[in-house]
Amino acid sequence: MEAPVDERITDEIEALQAILMNDVVVKKVGNVPNIIETVVHPSTGDDVDQQYVCVTLEVMLTPEYPDSSPQVTLRNPRGLSEELLTTIHSQIRNKLKDCLGQPVIFELIELIREYLTQKNLPSGQCVICLYGFTNGDVFIKTQCYHHFHNHCLASHLIADKKNYQEEFDKLPNWKQMEEPPYQQTCPVCRCKMSFDVETLKKAPPPVESTTAAPFILTTDLKALQIGFSKLLAYQASRGGVIGIGDNEPPPLTLTSSSDNDNASSNGLASTSQERRADPAAPAAAPATADGHAPPTNYRGLYRGFRRNTTGRRGRAAR
Repeated sequence: MEAPVDERITDEIEALQAILMNDVVVKKVGNVPNIIETVVHPSTGDDVDQQYVCVTLEVMLTPEYPDSSPQVTLRNPRGLSEELLTTIHSQIRNKLKDCLGQPVIFELIELIREYLTQKNLPSGQCVICLYGFTNGDVFIKTQCYHHFHNHCLASHLIADKKNYQEEFDKLPNWKQMEEPPYQQTCPVCRCKMSFDVETLKKAPPPVESTTAAPFILTTDLKALQIGFSKLLAYQASRGGVIGIGDNEPPPLTLTSSSDNDNASSNGLASTSQERRADPAAPAAAPATADGHAPPTNYRGLYRGFRRNTTGRRGRAAR
């Protein structure tokens, strides 16, 4: 028989479901609540499009909860720096100590929401231009919570569609009919998305791109260029670099058994002529009665086999 659930836990879960409704998930083991999970967003009123960061809060209840602290995990952060996550974790530990002996989940949600509201600006860099997000930037949030400058995303989508069309035009007509149409995808996670490129193009470039100091070729960069030049020369000398005008590797040649026989015959004849031209070369052994070259002193895996007159392999006589 299962032990009764603490009334304080039942009241807390009912309150969370009344406030968060479908945004809270309660996982149970039998009839006992085990994990409570919710996605926390910044407070932006009813303007969901202005929520640029979020994080999933997972609270695992211990058997003694709320008289003991639960295990708290922050998963799947979006737009949050490691520094901010470290700060939130520190504040969570302090909150757990202060609220020991009483329900604390809603307090944790409000604590995290307050930090997200203060830092409702994506941290890190735009992966397209590698510039950060600052005040004055015009950026966009995808459905998968990745952030890009509008100007950068427009350039990426234009180039991506151009590459798709170039590869599409190379396909034969029957293959083009089977190829799916072009679909915009997130540059980070490849989730499907849909944006108006013409609208994105109207946005100004990133602020940092216009205020950044001009590029200067430093001594370190010059040394790096010299090192890469030597590496390129070495790779080219070893045949590891496609030269100018070589758009692709040499094609493979498919041959049949008859082609191989003809090639062998031609190779034998040319070898014999070369040997006759070179007095120092040993004389080529005469062909056998069936017209095939005599066996050589082969010591590999298939030694002891010879080709008979019917073209099938047979065991050589010992």
